[in-house]
Amino acid sequence: METSSGFFVICILHSSIALICGCLIMFFLNEISVLGHGIETARKLLGSTPHDQLLVQISNSFAGLLLFAIGYLLFMVAFVKDRAFQSFFAKGCILLHASMALWRVYFERRLEDLAFHWPRQLVGDIVLALSWVFFLVYSWREKYD
Repeated sequence: METSSGFFVICILHSSIALICGCLIMFFLNEISVLGHGIETARKLLGSTPHDQLLVQISNSFAGLLLFAIGYLLFMVAFVKDRAFQSFFAKGCILLHASMALWRVYFERRLEDLAFHWPRQLVGDIVLALSWVFFLVYSWREKYD
């Protein structure tokens, strides 16, 4: 049975987003923080003492590395042709993005410094989850038509 190119396109799109964001977080954290949160909030997020700043920098570097690894994994998964795996993987990605959205609603909005930024990030999580939902709907339509 033929597979659609939608899975490949969505995986490559998500992969490029994750790879680029991971690299930017690892190597240009200060600039990305200022761009995303503003100068004052970015300064607060860096920590107040040198020890705190080192811990935050290491933590953010690992977060960027994790995003890079996820992007690389998505790139590899894009070439899988098994329709059952594609459906399973899409459902897992929907669950992951929905979990991130819930985390932002219940926890991130309580942080005073990030309170104004969580709605924009929530929209991003929903859009990324919807891309997988559209893939599932399209693949089900292909399967049953």
